[in-house]
Amino acid sequence: MKHTVISLLLLISGFSANATAWSLDSCITYAIEHNLTIKSQDIEQMGGELSVTEAKDRFLPTLSAGANQSWDFGRGLTSENTYANRNTSMFGWNANLSLPLFQGLSAVRQLKYAHANLKMLTEQKEAAKDEVTLSVISYYLQALYSREMLAVNEEKARLSKVQLERQRTLLEAGKVPEVDVIQAEAQVANDELSVVTAGNDYQLALIDLAKVLELEDVENFEILPLPDEAVNLLSADEVYNNALNSNHSILAARQSIDVADKAITVAKSGYLPRLNFNAGLGSSYYTVSGMDGSSFGKQMRDNFSKTLGFSLSVPIFDAFSTRNQIRQAKVRRLNAELNLIQQQSELHKTIRQAYYQALGAEKKYQAGETAVSAAKAALDAMTEKYNYGKANATEWEQTQSTYITSLAQQVQAKYEMILRNRILLFYNKH
Repeated sequence: MKHTVISLLLLISGFSANATAWSLDSCITYAIEHNLTIKSQDIEQMGGELSVTEAKDRFLPTLSAGANQSWDFGRGLTSENTYANRNTSMFGWNANLSLPLFQGLSAVRQLKYAHANLKMLTEQKEAAKDEVTLSVISYYLQALYSREMLAVNEEKARLSKVQLERQRTLLEAGKVPEVDVIQAEAQVANDELSVVTAGNDYQLALIDLAKVLELEDVENFEILPLPDEAVNLLSADEVYNNALNSNHSILAARQSIDVADKAITVAKSGYLPRLNFNAGLGSSYYTVSGMDGSSFGKQMRDNFSKTLGFSLSVPIFDAFSTRNQIRQAKVRRLNAELNLIQQQSELHKTIRQAYYQALGAEKKYQAGETAVSAAKAALDAMTEKYNYGKANATEWEQTQSTYITSLAQQVQAKYEMILRNRILLFYNKH
């Protein structure tokens, strides 16, 4: 993009980039690192990773150990089938192992579901980064636009001050009435007020940008202008086709359908049987008051037991629990399909709008360059005529107003064109 009159106005406004000013790339990088929404997505992704680990752990056996001690007091039945007052004590311990051999494919399907869900969460985090990036680009360009509008208003105020000095000179020479000087002073006051308003708009735009970056201190916050670069308008259809295969919001919506499919298979596992292998060890020690018994060590050896076995569970009727879970999973899949269609429609609309807005802004900007040049030439000619007394103050002010209006329109078209082209480039490259 060629340098324009606006670039010169930035020099007039006194702006000079310093080492602490932020570029667009540095703003995007900082926002992605500090944005709270992205941090929340990081936590969601951590949860997805833990779900994968949990699903893998379902293949492992479970091992448990326990011990118990009990005392009985009072009357109790003896071996002679009579009752007597006796106190008894019993101690026992056990260790049990359970190894899942077949879980109705539930563990396998749950692991696939966890992996698919993690992939979806990853795409959602990248989609959040995309949204933050687009927000930063929008706010950054808004700040640059506000700064150039400040420069336009400063140029207007400068021209008004020049006009005021001319009027004063002509008043001293007796060539204009005093009312012309008063009108020129009022115009300078209005233009200086516009400069203050434009400066405030610029500061507010910087605050909005700093908010997206999660910056706390905005006192010395400043941004760099964008480098001049050639802009080639991309085809809307080409951008949309590329975005369908690379845009993270679309990929996340597409992945959510796969997650829903995996959830259906997990629910169907409820129809299949389950087989476990079980093993256990145990022993006990028993004493009765008033009776001689074997020692603790002997009883532990004598009562030591080992068990091995298999347990099979075959679902016959679960009150339609599995059937209802499958139906719920299928409903979630329908919602996921609808969400994908909506995401694609919204993406298509966004890209189409950006394309036609960029096309219109480009034409306005090209026309604006001609308008600014013509308005500047007209102002120079009118100024010369005015200096020779061949034009009055009203004619000069109208010419000046046309020139300032053309500058403002060119600035608006410029940043509209840059923003829409940036959006198209963003969707085309990702």
